[in-house]
Amino acid sequence: MRLLVLPDELRNYLKEPLGRLFRGDGLECVTAMEKELISAKKVIAVGDMTAFYLLKANIVPDLLVVDNKTKRMPVSDHVVDTLGHQIYRTVWVKNPAATISKDLIDLIQQSLQGTEHVKIIVEGEEDLATLPAILYAPFGSVVVYGQPNEGSVLVDVTPEKKLHIEEFMKQMIVEE
Repeated sequence: MRLLVLPDELRNYLKEPLGRLFRGDGLECVTAMEKELISAKKVIAVGDMTAFYLLKANIVPDLLVVDNKTKRMPVSDHVVDTLGHQIYRTVWVKNPAATISKDLIDLIQQSLQGTEHVKIIVEGEEDLATLPAILYAPFGSVVVYGQPNEGSVLVDVTPEKKLHIEEFMKQMIVEE
């Protein structure tokens, strides 16, 4: 498998939050979910603005998956600088829109097995990285991502959630 492609018939499913939606703007959402973030085994942030607001609130995720864009527009230099936090080892990966590449899956899996803080910069689109992040995060972890124009979603990594994500990913189209 080189790519998992999201078929059109599954797109609507992903418009619904995969976890608990915290409504509001960046810092409001982080403040509302702070208890869960602090007690999590690992914190994974998918999306530039999600990662930015977590770092701004002094929550340092174990893994960042970003693409230097928000709503398909480049993020500001201030956001890029904040995401350049010294603690992160940075790796790059290609991942076309509406897909999950094997390279991205492998990087997420490897990053979550270690203790090092990693920032994955995606050339393409990082939106679907939420799925393998949930699948490979240790139980008791949380994955946080943005829900456009609504707020942030916090996904508790549980056996049930992993099974649900695994079943969903099996419905995606495999391209070699």
